[in-house]
Amino acid sequence: MGLSIDEQKAVDRFRKDVVEPSQSKLVILDFWAEWCGPCKALTPVLEKVAADYAGKGVVLAKLNVDEEQFIAAQFQVRSIPTVYAMFQGQPVADLTSARTESQLKAMLDQLLSQLPIAAGAADDAAGGAARGPSPEELAQFIKLGDEALAAGDPQRAAGIFAQITEFAQDNAPAHAGLVRALVQLGEIDQAKQVMEVIDSDPRLATDPAIAPARSALELAGTRVDDGELAALRAAAAAAPEDMDAQFAFAEAAFAAGQRDDAADTLLTMIAADREWNEGAARAKLLKIFEATGLEDEWVVGVRRRLSRVLFG
Repeated sequence: MGLSIDEQKAVDRFRKDVVEPSQSKLVILDFWAEWCGPCKALTPVLEKVAADYAGKGVVLAKLNVDEEQFIAAQFQVRSIPTVYAMFQGQPVADLTSARTESQLKAMLDQLLSQLPIAAGAADDAAGGAARGPSPEELAQFIKLGDEALAAGDPQRAAGIFAQITEFAQDNAPAHAGLVRALVQLGEIDQAKQVMEVIDSDPRLATDPAIAPARSALELAGTRVDDGELAALRAAAAAAPEDMDAQFAFAEAAFAAGQRDDAADTLLTMIAADREWNEGAARAKLLKIFEATGLEDEWVVGVRRRLSRVLFG
């Protein structure tokens, strides 16, 4: 059809992410960009409604107009956010004007009453009971939650993960994400309650996905008040050769959300004496990586710095 290789790849991605799901489901297609403030304001509304309506056959697909300019051009997107409802590969409604949860739900309710959404997205064929999201849809929502955490928005991440745990009480990544989000919000008691739920279910407690959540909760246990943190900082600055003082400050700094200070201190310790206290500084830094998420951009950057310290 005269398309370039990049354009064909864009079409293939769009077919996989939007057209194919829309054959049996109603896809909310959100055109957005990182620099768009209104897009970021609308995102939590779209994610919550998509999660609420997952059992009715609604899924959310997000398209970054900077990364997918060819597709955005085909839809003649002139401003963002632009939101369409897609069914069987075609736009069936412009949802852009719906900026609140109630407005969006009203428009979706009208569409769902008119469209032949596949059984299983709305009713279970055997008994007519509402079914929850499919494994693929759950994976999509978990990805959204992980992206919110990585973007420094634990409030939105907590809402997404909490929604998932309501639909899938045995979903370990969702429970782990909820604990990590609550820890980042400083809601330690709530995070501990979620961990108690996890530990009461052997399927969850033994799942490898829970390990980062345990690490995050453990690291949060070293949280101190502002006055004590200032004292630990002063003590570490006054005695740079005192490894115990450096380590105590690094622990408290990370628990207080000052992860750059924590990483800088631990990396300096490792450079000075990587074998101190049986490699405690390196072990603590690795635990921080696990708690934050190995794919997190901050972790990737600090891991590069650690490699330079260890291997020159």
